Amino acid sequence: MRSMTTTLRRAACAASLLALLAGCAVAPTRLNPIDPAAQADAQIAGMPGVRHWGDRPPPGIRDWLALDDATLRRDFSAVYGVPHHYLAISGGGADGAYGAGLLVGWTAHGTRPEFTVVTGISTGALIAPFAFLGPRYDPVLRTVYTELSTADLVERRSLVDIVRNDAVASTRPLRRLIERYIDDEMVAAFAAEYRRGRSLLIGTTNLDAARPVTWNITRIAASGAPGARALIHDVILASASIPGVFPPVTIEVESGGRKYDEIHVDGGVTSQVFIYPTGLDWKKVTAKLQVPARPKVYLIRNSRTDPGFQSIQRRLVPIMMRSVSSLIRTQGIGDIATIYVLSQRDGVDFNLAYVPDSFNVEPTETFDKAYMRQLFALGYEAAARGYPWVTGPRTPE
Repeated sequence: MRSMTTTLRRAACAASLLALLAGCAVAPTRLNPIDPAAQADAQIAGMPGVRHWGDRPPPGIRDWLALDDATLRRDFSAVYGVPHHYLAISGGGADGAYGAGLLVGWTAHGTRPEFTVVTGISTGALIAPFAFLGPRYDPVLRTVYTELSTADLVERRSLVDIVRNDAVASTRPLRRLIERYIDDEMVAAFAAEYRRGRSLLIGTTNLDAARPVTWNITRIAASGAPGARALIHDVILASASIPGVFPPVTIEVESGGRKYDEIHVDGGVTSQVFIYPTGLDWKKVTAKLQVPARPKVYLIRNSRTDPGFQSIQRRLVPIMMRSVSSLIRTQGIGDIATIYVLSQRDGVDFNLAYVPDSFNVEPTETFDKAYMRQLFALGYEAAARGYPWVTGPRTPE
């Protein structure tokens, strides 16, 4: 949260200045903005069913529940008749180093399971693909969250460029990083896991609809469509694109034989962490899959729960900064509470990890390498000893 606050501070300063210059700005234009009527059945060309509204159950759930046992055994071999473990990774910017360190330390402890479902939002969307494919990708998590800094991930824009564009910084370096690591081999691995029944889900926010969207990355990979890998890159980048700070991502869709573009931004705009919609009866899902024991959900909240006290000056930037960071924090607490209630309703064991309130290091930039190394080490050491998961929703004392 501290690193996110640094980012918000800079964005707030830029926003204040931009307000004075808005009259002369030339903003980027959209060629084919989607309209509400087309939005209802918009799909990705060649990849139907790879996404759904995150605040509603998947549209095909009734058909899935009607499948016979033989089909389920064949198509969901990795999740049928076996214990379930779900992993949900939150947003948090550079604080994602804590979650990355926790996962690598969990491997060192020797008790890290194969996850049935992995979900990610924002920085969690960057961690989730590697967490999903297992410990062999731990070296990538270590590199990304201990060896890279702001200059490796974003390009700062000049004031003139900010006025003419849609964000304070460019994410071209981050896109190149995503393209480098999410290669053809990794996409093929996602597809193989989809055929076993496992799921990697990434959340974005459809800014036109102001609603969460859940993308099934494993299903995209298994589609075999020519644009599958590029779409995966787009979705992960969009999930990590803080509005105003980083540019939104345009995703092309089709509806009624016409092409449109949608604008997607950080999944954290609508949710800080997610596992499944409240309208989905998970007991029916686990019963259908004949799960032999209570499933376990593990939530990694890449933030502290204690906001810390600050004496705020009566100035625009500090007021904006503190207000937005408070919104993000309280939204995260609410999301965790919702997942806890769902877990109690659906017979799922709840386990929560978060950055300890004792960690009070301040970053010197948005992605401060020294800061991230300390957080990574903190998460690693806690998990390597056997992580002390909290079994209820944590609120500050």
